Amino acid sequence: TIEINIFFLILQHLKRTGWVLRKVKDCETVSGHMYRMAMMSFFLEDSHGLDRIRVMEMSLVHDLAEGIVGDITPYCGVSREEKLLKEFSAMTEIASLLGPNKDKMLALFNEYEEGKTPEAKFVKDLDRLDMVMQAYEYEKRDSCPQKLQEFFDSTENKFSHPLVVDIVNAIKEQRAKAASTVVDNLNR
Repeated sequence: TIEINIFFLILQHLKRTGWVLRKVKDCETVSGHMYRMAMMSFFLEDSHGLDRIRVMEMSLVHDLAEGIVGDITPYCGVSREEKLLKEFSAMTEIASLLGPNKDKMLALFNEYEEGKTPEAKFVKDLDRLDMVMQAYEYEKRDSCPQKLQEFFDSTENKFSHPLVVDIVNAIKEQRAKAASTVVDNLNR
């Protein structure tokens, strides 16, 4: 339908608020963020014991409400309760456009928000991982090492899945080396 096409177009162009507030140019969109998270589900192997398809679907659904309510961050002055109410209302509206799959979409969104299942916890880790990866990518691209430290600080000790913890630690290691190289070059 036209409504769902317009909705997806909004997500495709809606810049993520955290980057906009920090004046990061050419920053990622909400749909780009969800897509990368879904692609990261391919990191999972059978030995991780998670349902990869469910992780992928949840990644693609978790921020859909932002197409209606916007990307609300802790810096927007909206309480967590109010944010959830707005997002649940938006998801109900979005789901009504999907016909027979509406219940599945709402269930995935609710599962993510409750954060109790292993898959929901992993998707939350992917959400934070994408933010850390983006911050590091922007620092490299814009030649501003350590400028986006607050995005790393906000995720400190919040990752739980060993696979994601390993990836985050590797990013932090690369980031520290890159910052050290810049300092060494300045001191020459």
